[in-house]
Parts: sequence; structure tokens; C-alpha cells
Amino acid sequence: MRHSAKVRVKKPMKKMIFSLGIYVGIIFCILILAYKYVNPAPPKKIVIMTGDGEGDYLHYAKAYKKIIQDENIDLVIKESSGTMANLKALQDPSSDADVGFVIDGLASSEQDPDLVSLGSLYYEPIWIFYRGLKEISRLNDLKGLRIAIGQTGGGTEALAVRLLEASGVNSKNTHFLELGWDASAAALRAKQVDVAFFVATPEDPEVEELMNDHSIRLMSMAQADAIIKHLPYLHHLQLPQGAMNLSKNLPEKNVDLVAATTTLVAKDDFHPALIYLLLKAATEVHREPGIFEKKNEFPTEKDYELPLADAAKQFYKSGAPFWQRYFPFWFATLVDRFILVIFPLLVMIYPTAKLIPRFFQRRTKNKILQRYGELKFLETQISKEKTLEKYQEQLFQLDEIESRVNAMKVPLDFAEHVYVLREHIDFVRRSLKRSLEIDRGGAN
Repeated sequence: MRHSAKVRVKKPMKKMIFSLGIYVGIIFCILILAYKYVNPAPPKKIVIMTGDGEGDYLHYAKAYKKIIQDENIDLVIKESSGTMANLKALQDPSSDADVGFVIDGLASSEQDPDLVSLGSLYYEPIWIFYRGLKEISRLNDLKGLRIAIGQTGGGTEALAVRLLEASGVNSKNTHFLELGWDASAAALRAKQVDVAFFVATPEDPEVEELMNDHSIRLMSMAQADAIIKHLPYLHHLQLPQGAMNLSKNLPEKNVDLVAATTTLVAKDDFHPALIYLLLKAATEVHREPGIFEKKNEFPTEKDYELPLADAAKQFYKSGAPFWQRYFPFWFATLVDRFILVIFPLLVMIYPTAKLIPRFFQRRTKNKILQRYGELKFLETQISKEKTLEKYQEQLFQLDEIESRVNAMKVPLDFAEHVYVLREHIDFVRRSLKRSLEIDRGGAN
């Protein structure tokens, strides 16, 4: 009785295409996910924190905006009360602030581990104006006087307190008044305070107005070199005679000042492509020389308190990436993402892809070996049971093996093996028929 059923075998080519399709689909999904999440496209918006009114921070932010908008990136300007408010916004996880102007030295990697520096932009001298005929050149000479140190929570207040405390002047032995810029200037003119601290660029009109007031003097800091040793984020600058106003000879002699730098500070997850874009804009705005700045001195890495962002390090080392120098921002970021993500993935995938042909060759070889195994097993059964019915069943099984071999679609490299297998099948068939004829002859 012929009870063996013919085994249905899927066509190898279809299986190959199906397997290859799955492989390609997986690779494609990996590439898409990597492209989207490993190095995502930069946002279309940057939120920058500035200062209040029409100060330097706001002025420079508007200059950046004019440059950046040409790259179809929206720079959203948010005004604040200044450095400390900007730091608070950047430290707040729920805030949408990305970057802000901060006076160097008022943030630190210990207190602000999630913030990075994009570099310093320009000097902001600390101007100390005072009343009286007696010349004052050291901070400890201010002990016991009425000092306007800036508004509460502002950058001026923070720097003034640090400078004064380093010289032994504090709220216990001196009267500190927390007044804003305008209030401090007015109080100084009205003789309501003896000293007032201001942090501003030389271009600020209020600085020149105070220097024009003959009843008010600008302090030249005799200990400037010593101060920057104790507070290394500050810099010793010299304001040359006549630098503020040559015709009026303001100042009348060289003045030693200490200065902080204004720094761009960002959240540590700020997109690298946007860092490059911002620093390109900052370079265009701040590269020109000033009273204290040399040409192309800024922006630079003068921030000693916060770590410099990796993208900023690369910018100061070799400038913007090649693609951003010569192509539109959107295209440059597209290429950068491909180079940084897709290309390495393709490099990793290539060796794997080379294994695909080997995989299918192994499968084909296994199928041929499987048929050989079936043939060998059948051959061993021929001499065991020598009945006519058994011979016929074995011939039928042999025909099934041959049908499966004929149904196989194999690469040309394996065609020779298939032909040899067919010859072996014929050899077994001839042996089986000979045995059947011999047995029949013996039975007669």
C-alpha cells in the first residue's frame, strides 16, 4: 500500500525574496529610527533669554535673529531681568529656554550640571563710580560707605558682592543698597550713595554720562592683577586715556578695570547644529574690534566655570562644519546627520549583508544533503525486505525524492550537485530494479 504523501515544498526563489525582503525591511526601520532619534533633526525654533529694556543683551539677540532667520530658523527673544533670571530659566526643566546671556563666573558646573557654555562674546567691565575728592583705588577703602550694588538677584549685585567680600567689605561693616541701574545713577548724583557698581560695555551711554559728571569719579583698581588671581573668571583691562571721548579726554588718565565676559549658556541637550548656527551669527556680530576687544578676539572660549559644549569646542578648533560653510543650513544638517548616523550604520550593515548569499548557499546545500540522506536511507532498506509490494513502495519513494529534487531551484553554482544527485538516484533505481528482476527470476 502506497501511503507516503508527496511533500509540498515552497519555491526557494520565493523564500529567498521573502527572507531578503524581511531583512531589508528591518534594516530600513533601523535606519529610520536612527535618523530620527539618534541624531534628530534640529528644531525650527531657538528661545534665547536676554535682559530687560534696550540693553546690550537685547541688542545682540536682535542682531542674531536677523542673521539666523535667513536659514529659516526662528529666534524667539524673551526678555528678563538679566543674568540670574536667565540662569534660573535655563535650570528649569519645564522652561522652553534654550540659551541665554550670562555673566561669566555666576554659573558653575557644580551648581548647574545640566548647562554648558557656548563661549564668551565680549568684555563687560565692572565700573565703580564714587563721590568725593579723595582718590580711591582699592576695594577695602570702600568699607563703611553707602554702596549701590545693583538690583536684587541681578548679575551686577552678584559680582559686586563677590568683589567686595574678597576685600573684606560686607553687609556687616558697610551699607549695601540694592538698586537697579537708573536708581543707582540717580542716587549717586543725588548724594544718596557714595559708591555705585555698574556692569556694562563702554558703549553704554550711561557710562559716558557719569564720566562727564565732574562730581563723580571712576575708580582705577590698583589691585586689578591680584583680584583676577583670586577670581580667575575676571580679566584685567586698561581703559586708555581719552578712549571714551578723545575730544574731552575721557578718561583723563589710564584706568585699570576688571571685567567679566558675557557668555552664551545653553542647556546640555541643545542641538549641535543650532550651536554652530548661533556661533556663526555671534562671530559675525562680535568679531569687530572695540575699546577692549581685538579684531576676531570674540567669540572665544574664556568661560572658566562651565564646560564648553562639544560642538563649540569643534567650532573654535576648526570653524563650522564644511557643509554649513558652503550650503544652506537645512541641506548641511541633512548631510551631517547622514554622515554621523546613516553612514556608520551602513558600514556595520555591509558585512552582515555579505552573509546573505552564504546563508542561502547553506540552505541550498542542506536541501541537497537532505535528499542524499533520504536516498541513502532508502538504499539501506532495499536488501532488508524482498517482497514485490515492498519493491514497488521503494520505487514510489524514490520517485518522490526525484520529484523533490526536480522541484528545487538552485543557483548555477549548485547545478552540478543537482545533476550528480540525479545520477545517484538513477543508480539506486537501477539497483532496485535489478534486485527485483533477480528475485523474480529466483522465484520462477
